[in-house]
Amino acid sequence: MNLNEMSIKELNALCEAAHANAINKGWYEEPRTFGEIIALCHSELSEALEDHRNGRGLTEIYYEGEKPCGIPTELADVLIRIFDFCGHVCIDLEEAVYEKMAYNATRSHKHGGKII
Repeated sequence: MNLNEMSIKELNALCEAAHANAINKGWYEEPRTFGEIIALCHSELSEALEDHRNGRGLTEIYYEGEKPCGIPTELADVLIRIFDFCGHVCIDLEEAVYEKMAYNATRSHKHGGKII
């Protein structure tokens, strides 16, 4: 699928919805720094890693009471935090994703040659 065929037009709506929910739940009663937001995103990724280290499947969703847990859920939490932040500071995430994906399509195979 090429970039022109992709539909991500819901990203900005998700940003607005995530931010509205965060406001409704009181998460903006006190200001947060950019560093705090990034750390919260990292914490969700760390929770996904912990589920992996604990032997949970990559697509497994399990429940603690009614709360969904698992790698897919933690990755969703990362996106929700990003959507909330973008909604808060009015980042046009749709435009940023389209622009970056278009640029990435022009890069050479394994550009940079870096390894982990």
